[in-house]
Amino acid sequence: MHAWTSTLLIGIGATFTMDAWGVLRRRFFGVPAPDYALVGRWLGHMPMGRFRHDAIARSPAVRGERALGWCMHYLTGVLFAAVLPMVWGIAWLRHPTPGPALLVGVITVAAPFLLMQPGMGAGIAASRTARPSMARAHSLLNHLVFGAGLYVSALLLHSVPSF
Repeated sequence: MHAWTSTLLIGIGATFTMDAWGVLRRRFFGVPAPDYALVGRWLGHMPMGRFRHDAIARSPAVRGERALGWCMHYLTGVLFAAVLPMVWGIAWLRHPTPGPALLVGVITVAAPFLLMQPGMGAGIAASRTARPSMARAHSLLNHLVFGAGLYVSALLLHSVPSF
């Protein structure tokens, strides 16, 4: 299997793992799942020159925001997955190990902390939320699950005979 195809599938698998974790988290711990429509709203305002909102939920809705948010969520997962073969080489795709995958998961939490949350009005690393420490812990845990999803997806893909 081509490295780009592998990376695409690993990114989708890892993002799906994070979404499955979100469903379990909501069911067993009462933590609401992320609303990717709000991510789509944030992105949808960018072509109009608005990159930062005081509170994204109070900003006007954008047509197709839910689809845009979900597409960007999965695209971002694939782009984050691409870090693995770029940094650890294509050999990682053939012989995945958990360390690099978990490291990528942890490092990628910088994206919501430094870009998404400030842009959507939650402040740097959720500093403007009601419980910043809890929000940070959830973000970090979500990205650790994403990293585990990178590893498990690569292992599953590796077990396919044509790989």
